[in-house]
Amino acid sequence: MPLLRLIAPLIAALALAACQDGPSRPPCAAGKVCLEFGNNTEPATLDPQQSNLIDEFQVIGDLNVGLTTDAPDGTPIPALAERWETSVDGLTWTFHLREARWSDGVPITAEDFVYSYRRILKPETASIYAYLVFLLKNGAAVNAGEAPPEALGARALGPRTLELTLENPAPYLPELLKHLSFFPVPRHVVERLGDQWVRPGNYVSSGPYQLVSWRLGEYIEVEKNPYFWDAGEVCLDTIRYYPTPDTVTAERRIAAGELDVNTGFQSNRLSKINETMPGYARTHISLATSYLSFNTRGVAAFRDPRVRKALSAAVDRPFITDRLLRAGQVPAYAFVPPGTANYVENGPRTSFADLSFEDRQVLARDLLAQAGYGPGRPLEVEIKTGNTPDTSLLIQAIQADWEAVGVRTRLVQNEGQIAFAAYRMRDFQVGAMSWYADYNDPLTFLELLHSQTGAQNYGDYANPAYDALLAQAAAEPEVEARAAILARAEALMLQEDALIPLFFVVNKALVNPKVTGWVDNIANFHRSRWLCVAAPQ
Repeated sequence: MPLLRLIAPLIAALALAACQDGPSRPPCAAGKVCLEFGNNTEPATLDPQQSNLIDEFQVIGDLNVGLTTDAPDGTPIPALAERWETSVDGLTWTFHLREARWSDGVPITAEDFVYSYRRILKPETASIYAYLVFLLKNGAAVNAGEAPPEALGARALGPRTLELTLENPAPYLPELLKHLSFFPVPRHVVERLGDQWVRPGNYVSSGPYQLVSWRLGEYIEVEKNPYFWDAGEVCLDTIRYYPTPDTVTAERRIAAGELDVNTGFQSNRLSKINETMPGYARTHISLATSYLSFNTRGVAAFRDPRVRKALSAAVDRPFITDRLLRAGQVPAYAFVPPGTANYVENGPRTSFADLSFEDRQVLARDLLAQAGYGPGRPLEVEIKTGNTPDTSLLIQAIQADWEAVGVRTRLVQNEGQIAFAAYRMRDFQVGAMSWYADYNDPLTFLELLHSQTGAQNYGDYANPAYDALLAQAAAEPEVEARAAILARAEALMLQEDALIPLFFVVNKALVNPKVTGWVDNIANFHRSRWLCVAAPQ
């Protein structure tokens, strides 16, 4: 066949493609409503009890619900539980389940919750969030193998009645139960398929959507779950979640109409985005803190509190927030963000918070000298981070700050999942991360540094006095007294510079104005069951 005849169809196809207007996005079936969702990173798992990252929670929280779930404004509302009662002492909670089914049509029962809470505590589940379930009676003992699973404070009183018994009163429990670690998993599937239950074709979910496909590196596709009890009120028929680690590229895809939502944008582009895409950028104060963690297990220098304080004092936080990021972030001299519920109004801060930056640099040099470091023996540090544009700006500024006080600093950037895997394995010296509240209470931040928390206590901070204060707060039923005790715990941790708080995070998203139902909120939870896409005018 002549060459021209071989290439003519290709030329024609390319010409046709070049003439077509509009964005490149998958077709949406006639009569259906579809959402293209940029979600920052590729999930490592869709197992609620093995998940670790907020980007995984976006997908898992659309596929599943717990006893409670997030309202459009991020507050807790009933989900699989229609209602509940609490004993006078606050230790026993009785939940009455609604008539609900898994996405394969099998009824969801109280036994599914009992099975799931025991499962997350099994060492072989390797849940990074097992410590949250320590709130249930004997949870820590079951996790440590010191008590049988049957001793856990969770039991089915009937197919649709679940009783939870707590170690201590927890008025924030409805907030906590929104978290994916308290989601039920389908026992009838997990026991049959083991770890393979999370694969497309096997996955069975409890929420408004069901898993259709997962093309690694491309997208995860879900569609409306017909067995969801409120399916008639769910607008979106299909959602595709795309990994979008390059926020500038994601911004272009939003502008082109290829994506409807993206869960972030490069902070210092906010003014430009507002100019070129008015109405798309959504910013809101967040219950989240950006911070640096020290590997005290692997780096001897970081066991010296003088070194930790020097490195923390040397960071120019206002420069990072006001000159580099410029999206409303606030310099942080504490770990618990302002606006956190059930806490003191003006919490503790680092010991150097009121010093000028120049005085903090002097302090840093003096502390390093006291610890034996100086021009003849400089401290050498490696910072390992994820590879987002904001983080790149951040760590270069910190590198310059530390080198200004005589610290030799190397930078290593990896894809986000790789970086956090390294943090969990303690394969880092200094790590950069953000902690987003799992529930609106100071304990979600402060419990991170408890000696029994495990992998997410990346710096392995351990102080019996700190643990004792958390235990004292847990036993205190009066809200203001509890807040004061928790503030003493934070003050102790900050005095020891267990970590380096950098700034209080601002939620950043790009949302096409045709997407309805998106409510900016401090928790930064946006469940897709509340969203819709308006028809073009």
